[in-house]
This record gives sequence, structure tokens and C-alpha cells, in this order.
Amino acid sequence: MGGGELMAQVLEFKLPDLGEGLTEAEIVRWLVAVGDVVAIDQPVVEVETAKAMVEVPCPYGGVVTARFGEEGTELPVGAPLLTVAVGPVDGATPGAAPQGASAPPTAAGSSGEGSGNVLVGYGTGAPAARRRRVRPTSLTGPATSAAPVAPAAPVASTAPAPSVAPAVREASGPVPVISPLVRKLAREKGLDLRSLQGSGPDGLILRADVEQAIRAAEAPVTAPPAATAPGAGAGLTGERIPLRGVRGAVADKLSRSRTEIPDATCWVDADATELMAARAAMNAAGGPKVSLLALLARICTAALARHPELNSTVDMATREIVRLPAVHLGFAAQTDRGLVVPVVRDAQARSAESLTDEFARLTEVARQGTLTPADLTGGTFTLNNYGVFGVDGSTPIINHPEAAMLGVGRIIPKPWVHQGELAVRQVVQLSLTFDHRVCDGGTAGGFLRYVADCVEQPVVLLRTL
Repeated sequence: MGGGELMAQVLEFKLPDLGEGLTEAEIVRWLVAVGDVVAIDQPVVEVETAKAMVEVPCPYGGVVTARFGEEGTELPVGAPLLTVAVGPVDGATPGAAPQGASAPPTAAGSSGEGSGNVLVGYGTGAPAARRRRVRPTSLTGPATSAAPVAPAAPVASTAPAPSVAPAVREASGPVPVISPLVRKLAREKGLDLRSLQGSGPDGLILRADVEQAIRAAEAPVTAPPAATAPGAGAGLTGERIPLRGVRGAVADKLSRSRTEIPDATCWVDADATELMAARAAMNAAGGPKVSLLALLARICTAALARHPELNSTVDMATREIVRLPAVHLGFAAQTDRGLVVPVVRDAQARSAESLTDEFARLTEVARQGTLTPADLTGGTFTLNNYGVFGVDGSTPIINHPEAAMLGVGRIIPKPWVHQGELAVRQVVQLSLTFDHRVCDGGTAGGFLRYVADCVEQPVVLLRTL
């Protein structure tokens, strides 16, 4: 090539592995468009997995030449996300690797001009990239003509560059809608935005337009629906809610638990009056406050130290029970996105105050919807305080692949025989569901009895401190 001409190289960035057990993700919002210049480790797309909402950083620096998938599309891990032209842009080298980095790669996915980083939420230690929306006139040096760069492989149709008008393109043409919340609402209700006439400026579709169309679609009809044959599920009428995201992940995990784990449940009523009094005394003494959940967690870790069979998992491939050295304690938390189970790492090494702080932190992050896959995976035992819903008892379903879960009902005043006399005491029902492959009823009963003893007489717990 004459005149020192340098050609751009097109690299394909695929949807990375986003965490343990996650095989797909839904595109929520593109953060870059075709033609944008991106830097190494710059977030390029926001996706929602069954675990959390995360931003995916691109390990390459260059010019975006193609995007694969519209917002709302689910992609499997390993599917192409976008392609990036790596090389000189208007005489510059966008996203160039730091000094001392190796030369640009010769094939997509090889080492070179890129961080090599495929984990969500982690960079390479370089300063955070400033998002830019620069549209270069060419992808080669000044001595060459401006020629478009083709995608690396025709695996999916490329997303067109957005126009200056405030419109977001759908798969088959432009639809005048700006807000991703409006698009998401329409997707959830199965509403085709192309069928709407917007009431905003220049026909812009507003949230009110979508809500009005939804109300019209859900209005009752006068004629009864046609009869369907028994078992013809596809013909059933009613609202259909896709099992996706958090709800879909919960459905898969619970189904797998019931299918693979031969579980059994035992339960006992316990007098929690002394535990409640001990907590009140601790919090009245000044210093950091201690939550009831933290005290229950401390009791659980002490019980697991005595009965390590329940802090284990079963490896059926090798037909072995794997007893785990640390207690990574999961706890059920209800959020607007559904039930999630954040994990407190090394709970056995934490004090009641430390557990209180970590429960509060993870609960707040869960409510904000910003839990990472690392926050939600790796649990070895789960504590489920369903008493907050005002119920006394339950038969918990084990959080696969764990071996047990302790359920705690509400604590309420009940008649109770105390020191030989009838009295009103604070009573709680405790339920333990366990994998019968890891232990028999004697071990499970011993665990639950120790937990109940600690609840009734917190001084018992002092022996393990």
C-alpha cells in the first residue's frame, strides 16, 4: 500500500460469561451506536440477566461497525454483541492500548489491542473511559478513501446508526419513541409500537399512548371465548406473563431443586422471648445496633459448625458429598424485581454487628437492583425469614445446589407453658428443609433442636463464641 496507508481491523466482541449458571441476557439499552468511537473497557450495552442489571464493557478500542440485537432481545452467552474496527481513525488511534501493550490482534478474540477482560464490572486498572459519541468520516488514514467497514461475519443484521431525529429504530423500520421505559412497557404487554400513532411532537409515542393502548387491549369483550379442547394450553385465554429475568431464573432453580433433590422437612415451635429480650438489651447498651436476622444467622453458623453435613453439596457426577469449609450464607430478600438471595461471604467469621451491617448493605443494593452476579452466587446455606410476610410456617424449597434451608416464621405472643405455668410468650416456628442424601433425620433434628435451644436460651450460644 502506498502513502503509508493503514487499514482498520474488525474485531467481534461476543456476550461474555456473566456469572455462575447464567447462559443468556436481555439487551436493555445500547450505550453506543454504529459509528461511535469506543475506548478499551468502555461500557457498550446494559443487559439484564436472571441475577442483576449490569453494564458490559468492551475489551477493544475503536469504531463500532455493527450491533447485534435490538433492545429487548435475549442473547445466549457467546453470541455476537458488536464489531469494532481497530486501527487509525482520522489519523488517530482510538482506544489504543497503553504503552508497552502488544500489537493489535490478528483475529477476533485473540490478545492484542484490548483488555482481554470479559467480566462484567471490572476494568484493567486504566482510568475509566469517557463515553464519546464521535462520528469519524473515515476508518483509514488520510491517504485513503472513506470506505465502510463490513462486519466480521453476517451472523445477524446490523443495527442502523440512529438519525438526528429523536426516534429509535425497531427491527423493521423507524418508530418515533425515545424512552426505553416506554419500549419496555410495550414489550412486557406484547404491544407492537408500530401500530400506535403518537400524540407527542412529530408523532412521538409517549407513555400515555402506550398505557391507553394497553387499557383498550385489556378491555373485556362481550362475546365469550371459543371453547378449547382439554389440555390445549396454547388456546387458554388470560394474561400471559413470560417466565424471564428474575422470575424465570427462580422458576428454573426451584424446578431443578424439586427434580434433583430428595428433600424432607422438620419443624419445631420455640419460645423466642429470651432472644428478643437479649437483643433489646444489646441495643439499649449503646453502640452498633444488632438485627434479629443477624442473631439468627449467628445461631445458624454455630449450628453448622456442630452439624457440617448441612453445609455441603452433592456431586452426582462423582457420587460424592462435598462438605464446604466456609459458610456463605444466603438470605431471601423480596424486591420489586422479585425474590433474590444475596450471599454473605464467610458468615461463620463475622460478629453479630458485622452480619447486621452486611445484611443491611446487601438488602439496600438488592432494592436498587444493582446486585452483581458475585453477590448472588456461591451460597452454601440459606436463611429464609418469611415471618416478615406475616406467616407462621412454611416448607422451604432448597436453594439448589445447597443442602439445606432454615425457615423462620413470625414471632407472636402465644400461650406457652413456661416454668410449669401457663404464660403468654413470644413463639416462633422454625422449619428446616434438608437434602436427605447428605444426612438422615437424626442429624437434621439435632441441627434444628440446637437452633431452637439457642433461640430459647441465647446463653447456649456463648459456648461457641
